[in-house]
Amino acid sequence: MPTSAKSKTKAAAPAASNPAARPLKKGDHLFLVDGSGYIFRAYHALPPLTRKSDGLQVNAVLGFCNMLWKLLAEMKNDKPTHLAVVFDKSEKTFRSDFYPEYKAHRPDAPEDLIPQFPLIREAVHAFEIPCLEQAGFEADDLIATYARLATEAKATTTIVSSDKDLMQLVGNGVTMYDTMKDRRIGRAEVIEKFGVGPEKVIEVQALIGDSSDNVPGVPGIGVKTAAQLIGEYGDLETLLKRAGEIKQDKRRQSLIDNAEIARISKRLVTLDQNVPLDVPVDQLAVHEPDYKHLIAFLKAMEFNTITRRVAEKAEIDASQVEADAKLASSSIPPLQGEGGAASAAPGGVIGDLFPPPSPTLPHKGGGSTNAAPGTLTPISLAAARAEAAREQKIDRSKYECVRTLARLKEWIARAHELGVVAVDTETTSLDP
Repeated sequence: MPTSAKSKTKAAAPAASNPAARPLKKGDHLFLVDGSGYIFRAYHALPPLTRKSDGLQVNAVLGFCNMLWKLLAEMKNDKPTHLAVVFDKSEKTFRSDFYPEYKAHRPDAPEDLIPQFPLIREAVHAFEIPCLEQAGFEADDLIATYARLATEAKATTTIVSSDKDLMQLVGNGVTMYDTMKDRRIGRAEVIEKFGVGPEKVIEVQALIGDSSDNVPGVPGIGVKTAAQLIGEYGDLETLLKRAGEIKQDKRRQSLIDNAEIARISKRLVTLDQNVPLDVPVDQLAVHEPDYKHLIAFLKAMEFNTITRRVAEKAEIDASQVEADAKLASSSIPPLQGEGGAASAAPGGVIGDLFPPPSPTLPHKGGGSTNAAPGTLTPISLAAARAEAAREQKIDRSKYECVRTLARLKEWIARAHELGVVAVDTETTSLDP
């Protein structure tokens, strides 16, 4: 357990009190959403999706909103009584204090994902779900601490994530749920992944390391070998003390030479279950959101399907709710010329996708629009849009020819997640 885990759990009062706040009790169900992990899963799992009014990429925001709505409204037999979304606050944590190389090599987030981070937090607030993050700790540590509190209260916990680093928490009423695959992760799934039960996961992780987090591990030892060694010796420390007994020369020497690295690796992968929490667990109690506020957010994002679902549940006429002005697109982005520079036609301003045409704009069939400066007639507007379409370069890397049944099933799963799909078919006749 990390040094910070030795302190007693403390809880500071939250900035905004939950009107439905109540302590966890036996029979309650706590849902903890790994927000940081889910953002990237939603971004990479869903096809590119942009807001029509300004071209802002919003696929991760939509995936997040659909998931939250499912948790709140569509899970009939397994609804949470307490719910929170947990994020990483920064890359620097207590782990980087004793091992500066931890996660130091991670690349920056994709450029079109970065603007979605604050929008996802806005989405969580719109759903009136606690949005948790604390300096010095990872989201996984907060999740581990809240899960422990739930276990002590004899409540059950569902961790909404498929992150292998959280599998050490499974058991004692704690399970994981992969929303992308609609799959529960319990003890059997952990054994399938690591070859050992949840209580031994950190022992195996200490040996195999994790290149994605820069956890070094012991060179030359994979999951199968690590599970075998931990099964035989019980835990990492016993294995290291008895490394001289290993018959394989390279394996024995690697364990002896990297004993201290293995111990550091174990500290890195062990989650802190005693974080001094800023928000007490009773503040995570689920309550009905302000549906008008939620619809205003969804309309600003231009998420029509989920807006309709929320409005139907709340029995609200969505057309009577204005989109959240501070989140809605205030202007249409410019066309991008060479080098990414904004371009505008004569008489237009930077920021106009289809700026006002010149007084004489040629169109099909000769002639001209003869429109006054700054005036858009239907013909001139159609001509401007056609010209813009001709200038638009098609990124063929964003298209895929589906050639296998497995890949088709993945796209079907994405379509279900989005809630909308379009199909273009070829016909032999106009006669239905």
